[in-house]
Amino acid sequence: KKKVVHKTSSSDDKKLQNHLKKMGMNSIPGIEEVNMFQDDGNVLHFNNPKVSALIPANTFSISGPSETKSLAELLPNVLSQLDPQSLSGLKKLFSSPAAKNGSIPEAANEQEDVPELTGDFETVAESS
Repeated sequence: KKKVVHKTSSSDDKKLQNHLKKMGMNSIPGIEEVNMFQDDGNVLHFNNPKVSALIPANTFSISGPSETKSLAELLPNVLSQLDPQSLSGLKKLFSSPAAKNGSIPEAANEQEDVPELTGDFETVAESS
């Protein structure tokens, strides 16, 4: 029989932190969440991750428990994090049959009341 030695995650975490320090990476405290947007419309969501960075090499390490969520689950909180390509993907999501059938969460369907545009701003700008 072979004896199987189970490593604890804390020992693995310590080894990872030691290797990151050897590479010169610095820990960045105070990051509450990290969202990685994937091409298929899903989001890899880390809540309270450990983040290390080596800025001159543009290298980041993110560790901690993660979840794969759909973009609709994280709305409207992630709108400020989206790039134009992701916004166009979001438009496609809402124009899909799933959105018309109501299977997208209510928070994603809500829109703020935007007042109607009144007046001609070009003439006001020209006169000033």
